[in-house]
Amino acid sequence: MTLDNQKIRFFRQHIPSFKCEPGCHDCCGPVTTSSVEMARLPVKSEAEHTAALADFSCPHLGESGCEVYEERPLICRLFGTTPSLICPRGQRPDIMVEPQIEEQINQFMMQTRQVLV
Repeated sequence: MTLDNQKIRFFRQHIPSFKCEPGCHDCCGPVTTSSVEMARLPVKSEAEHTAALADFSCPHLGESGCEVYEERPLICRLFGTTPSLICPRGQRPDIMVEPQIEEQINQFMMQTRQVLV
């Protein structure tokens, strides 16, 4: 396992989860992620990416919600779990991400090549 994969695994374990409002996809807009995380996602066509970007959406957002939920990138996992990425509908976990973990994730994102999902 590469160092980046180890970091991603560690971060995932330290980001609390919470229930989203059914049918809400307010946070599923265009995002960037590391190349390592992108490699875990199914490949989408250029047309799918273009259509999603035109809709200000994510190419992995389907009619029933996130099609890659278990492999969703760190940025997607952070939405609603930190004061800097508040859920627009007020959903959140009982305990937010620890500030030092959020800082480590931000550093990881700044130090890795980011690509548009």
